[in-house]
Amino acid sequence: MRRRYISGFIVWYALALLAVAAAPDLYLAPLLDVMATKWPKNRTVNIVCHGHSVPAGYFQTPVVDTFHAYPHLLHAGIKERYPYAVVNVTVTAIGGENAESGAKRFERDVLALHPDLVTIDYSLNDRPIGLERAEKAWRSMIDAAVSRGIKVILLTPTPDQKSKLEDPADPLVQHAAQVRRLARETGVGLVDSLAAFQNAGVPLAELMSQVNHPNGKGHELVARELLRWFPAAKP
Repeated sequence: MRRRYISGFIVWYALALLAVAAAPDLYLAPLLDVMATKWPKNRTVNIVCHGHSVPAGYFQTPVVDTFHAYPHLLHAGIKERYPYAVVNVTVTAIGGENAESGAKRFERDVLALHPDLVTIDYSLNDRPIGLERAEKAWRSMIDAAVSRGIKVILLTPTPDQKSKLEDPADPLVQHAAQVRRLARETGVGLVDSLAAFQNAGVPLAELMSQVNHPNGKGHELVARELLRWFPAAKP
C-alpha cells in the first residue's frame, strides 16, 4: 500500500510540474543560443505571429500601421539585443478571423514556413464562438506546433473598451483565463497582454486607437511583454 501511495504521489507531482506555463529563462534558451551565434555558424530564425486584426496591424480600421504593431516592434527589439542574428518575423494574421479559421489554415500558412517560434493571438475575436470551440481550435494549433518541436507563445487578448475587465464573468476576461490555463496545461509560453493593459497605470482610452484595437502605445505594451522572452545576449 505504501509503495502504491508513493508511486501515486510521484505521478501527481509530475503532472503538477507539467501544469505550469513555460519559464522565460528556460523555454527559449536553445533558440536564444542560435540568435547569439555569429557568422558563419549562425542560421536564420523564423518567428511567425498568427492571429487576427491586432497582430495584423489594424489600428483605426481600415488603416494598417504595420511598423507600429507588435510583431514589427518585437522584430526591432530582438535585433537590438541580438545584433548577430538573422531573424525573420512573419505575420500570418487576418483581420476579423477567429481561432477556428486560424486553425484550419495553420498547416498551410504557418507550419509551411518552418517556424522556430509561433505566437498565437485570437481571443479578442473568439467570443462569438465561445470558450469550448475556441479551446479546441487553440489546442489543435498548439499540438500541431509542439509535435514538430516548434516553440509556442500564447497571448491573452488586448482589450475591448466595451468589456468589463474587472468582471470575472465578462467573456473577454474568461477567454483570457482560458489562454492562461492552456499555457499551464501545455507547458508553452504565455504573454499576458490583458494584464499588461490593466496594470499600465493610465486610462485604457490612452492605449487604444478604436474600441477594440490598440494604438502604438498599446502595441508597445504587448511587444515589451514578448521581449521578456528574449533577454539580451550575454557578452
